[in-house]
Amino acid sequence: MESIITTAASEPVFTGVVLAFIGSFIAAAIAGIGSALGVKIAGQAAAGVVTEDPKKFAKVLILQLLPGSQGLYGFIVAVLIWVKIGVFSGNLAALSLEQGMMFLLAGMPVGIVGLFSAIYQGKVGASGCALVAKRPESSSRAVTMAAIVETYALLALIASVLMWLGIKV
Repeated sequence: MESIITTAASEPVFTGVVLAFIGSFIAAAIAGIGSALGVKIAGQAAAGVVTEDPKKFAKVLILQLLPGSQGLYGFIVAVLIWVKIGVFSGNLAALSLEQGMMFLLAGMPVGIVGLFSAIYQGKVGASGCALVAKRPESSSRAVTMAAIVETYALLALIASVLMWLGIKV
């Protein structure tokens, strides 16, 4: 049985390629949403600091930019999936349901962890902006605290890439 769900004409709705595209969507879109939210959270705090002291712009900008990396990680995994299934060559691979499910699962670590780590990194970045507002000499400490959250996004990226590497097409 090629598909679990079929239309009235018995055409498969969920094919391996569809599942692979869902995996790439989870990787890019979900991590991207997290990055957008995280950058917003830190950006609001950064704007408040810059309103009071425009000279602190560069220090708080770094804190605002950090949560954007998770969206980049998700996009990288999505592109890797697209490359392996043949999107850019114009010849989509005929994927089995199992292969499609593997691609879907490969997109999940970076997508899900990226969502949450970007939001929490934005919150840590916002707190770092408060630190910079009161003690500008402590900006490197604020960046370090926000960068620690990045560790989990990197681990999820590595997990997704290792899963992707194991999929034979």
